[in-house]
Amino acid sequence: QVQLGESGGGSVQAGGSLRLSCIASGRSFVTYVMGWFRQAPGKEREMVARISSGGGNRYYADSVKGRFTISRDNGEKRVNLQMNSLKPEDTAVYYCAALSRGLSYRAADYDYWGQGTQVTVSS
Repeated sequence: QVQLGESGGGSVQAGGSLRLSCIASGRSFVTYVMGWFRQAPGKEREMVARISSGGGNRYYADSVKGRFTISRDNGEKRVNLQMNSLKPEDTAVYYCAALSRGLSYRAADYDYWGQGTQVTVSS
């Protein structure tokens, strides 16, 4: 089992940057695919970025390509999301999640979730 906790959210103006971190506790973090999702009010939870267990395979939603970077440090059991050139439409609660098998962009496939951190981008 894995417990996840996000940090780093906050309020910024458009064009600004934030760095989200997710710390995992429990065993076998290195075996999990890690994803960052977000959910805006009235919208479905959507994948923002995903990184494979070894870090060599990364996926980004089209809406964040070129602006967001996902990374992980298996020794520290941490996954980060660097968010640059933020836009008001990036406003959402951001969640990290762990997937024990395969590669997926579907929230329903992920096994463990953090509590979420709010990101607010003002114009």
